[in-house]
Amino acid sequence: MNLSLFDAFGKFGAKPSSRFGSLSAMASDGAMVINCRQANFSHPAPGVLRYETRLSAEQAAAGVLKSLSEHLGRARDGDLPVRMVVTFAQRQKTGKAGGYYVRPDLIGKVADFDGDRFAIDFTRPQEPVAQSAARRRK
Repeated sequence: MNLSLFDAFGKFGAKPSSRFGSLSAMASDGAMVINCRQANFSHPAPGVLRYETRLSAEQAAAGVLKSLSEHLGRARDGDLPVRMVVTFAQRQKTGKAGGYYVRPDLIGKVADFDGDRFAIDFTRPQEPVAQSAARRRK
C-alpha cells in the first residue's frame, strides 16, 4: 500500500507535525508512531523485527529530532506500544515513486534508548488461546 506520510500516520490515529519530514507522532490511543527506514531493520531473534538507529544519524530538522527523542522517552518510560510506518525510496531501475506503508500486524516496544541510540522490537501480538483453539475446530 503506497500512502502519503500523512495518510500512513493517520492509519494509526496520529498526525505528523510535517507532511514531509516527520519521524514520529503520538496516536490518539497513546501509542507512539515511528517513521522507519528499511535499512535499519534486523532480526535479532525468531519472531522479532528490530528497528535500530541513532538520532545523530537521522538527517532531519532539529525540531523533528527533538520530538522523536521526546516520543521515544515517553514510550520507554510509559511502556507504550509503538506502531510502524515504513519509508521506501524511489526505485532507480523502475522509476517508481517512493512512499510509505504501514505494518498494523506488528506492535513494538522501546527496547533501548540512551538519548541517541535506540532500538524498538516489533512482534506480532499473541492470539488468545481460546480464539486460536476455536479457529482450529472450524
